Amino acid sequence: MGDASGAGPEITMKALALPEVRAVCRPIVIGDAATMRRAASIVGIGLPVRSIDRVCDASYADDVVEVIDLQNIDLEQLEFARVQAMAGRAAYECVAKAVEMAVSGEIGAIVTAALHKEALHAAGFGFPGHTEILAHLCGVKSVTMLLVAGDFRVSHVSTHVSLREAIERVKEDRILEVVRLTHEAVRRMGRVQPRIGVAGLNPHAGEGGLFGCEEKTEIAPAVEKARAEGMDVAGPIPPDTVFFRMMHGQYDAVVAMFHDQGHIPVKVLAFDDGVNVTLGLPIIRTSVDHGTVYGKAGKGTARPGSMIQALKLAAEMASTPDRRETGSNTPTGSGRLDDSSGVR
Repeated sequence: MGDASGAGPEITMKALALPEVRAVCRPIVIGDAATMRRAASIVGIGLPVRSIDRVCDASYADDVVEVIDLQNIDLEQLEFARVQAMAGRAAYECVAKAVEMAVSGEIGAIVTAALHKEALHAAGFGFPGHTEILAHLCGVKSVTMLLVAGDFRVSHVSTHVSLREAIERVKEDRILEVVRLTHEAVRRMGRVQPRIGVAGLNPHAGEGGLFGCEEKTEIAPAVEKARAEGMDVAGPIPPDTVFFRMMHGQYDAVVAMFHDQGHIPVKVLAFDDGVNVTLGLPIIRTSVDHGTVYGKAGKGTARPGSMIQALKLAAEMASTPDRRETGSNTPTGSGRLDDSSGVR
């Protein structure tokens, strides 16, 4: 459900009202049913919201929105567009419940609306965001972010750290790890042998060492090791051309060296429709590629494009017949096409 003080519940209701979404998945909201009912009223959607306790209680009818009701929001105390510990705590509890259900195989994938980092911290949870929460709850140390906008895919060697620290994190082992995770994820998205471009860190990819040595000492060795493992990888490629090349079909994904290097092209290309995928988890998780949209919370005007695409991509990834063949570490049974799965 995301942060209840933001527009997450509203964009969720908008997305779940669409036949194109119901055609590819069996959605269940994990959150607070009263909050979702108010969201339905705000956006003018007449679908009833039904509280359920377990996945097996869901009907998956197209004319109802079913909620695993955690009853963790007091609407009388909730204020739109305001950082509140209650909303931060509820958002964390929603994620924790979702992870529990996904790891057990009750659901096929998790799709998250945005949470607010300050609200999360106000509630006593010292995580930078969703990615770190998910890694903690799943018991994994190595994760990365993949942004997806259609056939435009960008993964990241580092994300929410200072630029100074991001430069220090450009290391051979980490780059190779991200290339492997990206290769696996893009295979899950239907590319049998993904073509991956690896961006340089410095202008002109270092210009032979004139503008920096990381390309020679860290990035190129990682690319060579990836090739030795049978992956179709090129790089280091100048950062000012690699995304243009992907846009014109040369690559299926690009590995960016730091947050803004990868985020800026995706935001320019698909500000309203980008999707965030967390790689390295034992479960499938996609997310909207935007924040809590406090400025539009309670107004019913927030656009649901990113949520719609996140739902569709999660369903596509969860529908892979046997992810073990692609090297996925998703637990057997998560994403099964049966009555307990979240996938049609």
